[in-house]
Parts: sequence; structure tokens; C-alpha cells
Amino acid sequence: MPVKPLIRVLIVDDHPVVRDGLRGVLTAEPDLAVVGEAGDGAEALARIADASAAEPVDVVLMDLRMPVMGGVEAIKELRRNGSGPRVLVLTTFDTDRDVLPAIEAGATGYLLKDTPREELLRAVRAAHRGEAVLSPAVAGRLMGQVRSPAEESLSARELEVLQLVAGGATNREAARRLFISEATIKTHLLHIYAKLDVRDRASAVSAAYRRGLLTA
Repeated sequence: MPVKPLIRVLIVDDHPVVRDGLRGVLTAEPDLAVVGEAGDGAEALARIADASAAEPVDVVLMDLRMPVMGGVEAIKELRRNGSGPRVLVLTTFDTDRDVLPAIEAGATGYLLKDTPREELLRAVRAAHRGEAVLSPAVAGRLMGQVRSPAEESLSARELEVLQLVAGGATNREAARRLFISEATIKTHLLHIYAKLDVRDRASAVSAAYRRGLLTA
């Protein structure tokens, strides 16, 4: 039986106890491997830069409020440097001043630390695939930003993105077919999740069919 490829995860949190707990949860899974830990954003950037080309970091579990360098600044640096890891924010904070800057900086997903174990594991795998995953509280925050009393429906572009997703297209494929960037696709998906009050791609497609936004 072929060995399942490992998803290499870097844990970034300024609390050693939290890092220990996350390491235990992740290493219990056959397809996940913790390849390092960092206590702040600057240390995380250094560890990612030192990672070999043969074994790069795939997903970063990133706290936000840390000494030396916080999570948002670290995410910005990763995107500025063109580094490859997906960043999944895992924090206790769900205020607008935390959520929106992290998403805008380029985080692939945003979870709270009270997320159940199985949901965290699903989110890590989804982040590795480039899929956006949001906790319910965070989805609610984004919903408040994108929704207005006069306009709660999906835009024409959002419907195009959703139709491609429903057809099985990845973010990269959807971006290529619509002649836009993957980052723009991710932004459209976040808006779709917020407007449909869902947390992931599958739920968005299901909700769209229920509401008649998509037809078989």
C-alpha cells in the first residue's frame, strides 16, 4: 500500500503548552507531520527560510498576538517574499481588528482555539489544498462587512466562481479560467461563505443549490 504524502506543519504560538498540545493532535495523524515550532512571527519566518527545498513547510498554524512579531506581520512578510506555505490562523481573538487584517494579509483560513479537534484537522488539510476555512464567529464577522440591507445576493463574479467550484475546479483552475489571481478567487470565496453563512466550499455549493442560485 503506497504511503500517503505528509502535510508538513509549522506551529507558531508564544505559549509552549499550546504548541505541545497542537503537536500531539497533529502527529497522531498519519498524513500530518510537525516539522517545527516557533514562538513568534520572526522565528517562524526564519524557520521557513531555513527549510530545505526537499522538505518545505506546507501549512503554518499561526497565532496572531505574539511578542517580537505578530501573526499578521508575519503573514504579510510571507506573501511579500512569495513564500509557499499556506497560513491557517489559530487564535483566541475574533474581533474585527484581528480577523480582517489577517484575511487581507493573505491567511488561507481563520479558526479559534476552541475549535474541535476533528474540525482543526479538516482545516489543516483544507488549507493545504488552498481552500479557505472559517470558524462560525469569523464567518459572522465577515458577513457583517460584506452584507448590506439592500444587497445580500451574490455578485455576478461570485456566481461564476461558485459555478466553477461546483464543477470541481480548484482555486488555481478557477483563476486561470476567469483570468484573475488565486488571491482574488480566495477573496470571492470568503465573501460567498459570509453571504451564504457557510464555512467551506462544499457547504457553499450545497447552500447555493438549496437557494436556487445554482441549478443541476
